[in-house]
Amino acid sequence: MADTDTDIERMEQAIAMAARSRRLVSPRPWVGAVVVPAGTTEPREPGFVGATDGRTGPHAEIVALDAAGAAAAGATLYTTLEPCAHHGLTGPCADAVIAAGIRRVVVGLVDPDDKVAGQGIDRMRAAGLDVEVGVAAAAVADQLRPYLRHRRTGRPYVVLKLAASLDGRTAAPDGTSQWITGPEARLDAHRLRADSDAVLVGAGTIRTDDPTLTARLPADELPVGFEQPRRVVLGSAPASAKAQPVLEMSGPLPDVLDDLGRQGALQVLVEGGAGVAHELHAAGLVDRYVLYLAPALFGGDDARGLFAGPGAGSIADVWRGRIVSCRPLGADLRLDLVPTEPLEPPESDDTPSPDPGGA
Repeated sequence: MADTDTDIERMEQAIAMAARSRRLVSPRPWVGAVVVPAGTTEPREPGFVGATDGRTGPHAEIVALDAAGAAAAGATLYTTLEPCAHHGLTGPCADAVIAAGIRRVVVGLVDPDDKVAGQGIDRMRAAGLDVEVGVAAAAVADQLRPYLRHRRTGRPYVVLKLAASLDGRTAAPDGTSQWITGPEARLDAHRLRADSDAVLVGAGTIRTDDPTLTARLPADELPVGFEQPRRVVLGSAPASAKAQPVLEMSGPLPDVLDDLGRQGALQVLVEGGAGVAHELHAAGLVDRYVLYLAPALFGGDDARGLFAGPGAGSIADVWRGRIVSCRPLGADLRLDLVPTEPLEPPESDDTPSPDPGGA
């Protein structure tokens, strides 16, 4: 069934609700939901909305159902992620949806968590609900990319943040580098930190720059209950380092990422240095490159580059990605790149609902 304009608009409303809980719920998924009462004909009518309530509270569907109350009977529920069908920190959302009298459920994505994985959809369909899956799936998948990567692979989504001049240099020959980019770009980088579960740097960055690695944003961007990302150092950090307390890790980077994934990290932001950036890039461990470019030129070959280590030996070996976003930030430019490999297809379901009267 083709997505209707109304369904897409309502799912976009649910996506906007999910964004509100992004910095409060990890390692749970940030999910948004909207209950639209029967007889609603105007898409601009707000409906009853909900988002995942923190790390232990109700899921988005329950929040929206509670807001709707009796109006949920015969209504349509829009939810960015499949309602769960198991007992965890909360009861099964699929059961609550059925009990509330919802007539139709529109789902953005099937939840790849093996505790869910289509079971919620099956349970609602078996109860006679009309369930449609895959509306605005690409937009939901983009919003939940870290969660999806973690549930499918056990590893966090790795974002490599780089800041450079237009000629690709990150520091002067004497090591000075603050500040290549302007305040708008630096503020945006703090938003990346706030959206991440861990910020990872090499021990050399700690010794040279002594960063705090915390997300410093206006109060209205850090909701009540926000927890700073874990600071992770590859190697050891001095007891006097500004980033303390830190988690010191060592060993092959794939093992480090696996360990962080087991600890519940859905997104890891890597901020340096050039050696760590090179190792991650060379091993194909980066899911997204965020490059801040300043309108500056070092004008020579003696300034430090983005990566420290051997690069491609020929043009045929050059890494090529896809630019998925490009936007100005003050005087600077932010470029987002992802590998050229095809993206994992969004979870959708085109199978017809079972006949409630069948065997």
